[in-house]
Amino acid sequence: MIEMNDIVREGHPSLRKVATEVQFPLTDEEQSLCRDLLGYVVNSQDDELCARYGLRPGIGLASPQVNVSKRIFALHIEEDDKKPLSIIAINPKIVSHSVEKTYLTSGEGCLSVDRDIEGYVPRYARITVKAYDTDGIEYKLRLKGLPAIAFQHELDHLNGIMFYDHIDAQAPFKDIPGALPYDRD
Repeated sequence: MIEMNDIVREGHPSLRKVATEVQFPLTDEEQSLCRDLLGYVVNSQDDELCARYGLRPGIGLASPQVNVSKRIFALHIEEDDKKPLSIIAINPKIVSHSVEKTYLTSGEGCLSVDRDIEGYVPRYARITVKAYDTDGIEYKLRLKGLPAIAFQHELDHLNGIMFYDHIDAQAPFKDIPGALPYDRD
């Protein structure tokens, strides 16, 4: 089980490297990594487990965040009015995206960042993605709203990009032309 002390923090070189493509079939270690990444985000959304193990809640976790430079991440998002999204994404890619942008009105956070960083992070409002599951089967998803934002956040981790790299340092809350704000509440 991944715990907070297994997650590397900003400044760690793993977070700035472009992760390597994964070959199939997965090794036993890669299978275990996939289970552990998804396990963390699922467990971190359970208040009792957070309290017991000192977990910070999260909806996504990428392998570079646990010091494994491979193109793998997990997402687990339960929205009240929608079917939950719970995936492992291996070698993920965005194959198309909207012109329209969006951003979280509350800003983004990250399990690898222990400080609050305010500002809007522009993201594509809608994306079509392809990735592989743990059996090496390719799948395609169309995402919008929080799932689209989270997918882009985790994909950035595989490319050595942190969410705050997208924030305008001179004007963190400046208007993003044509963007529709997304409010999680």
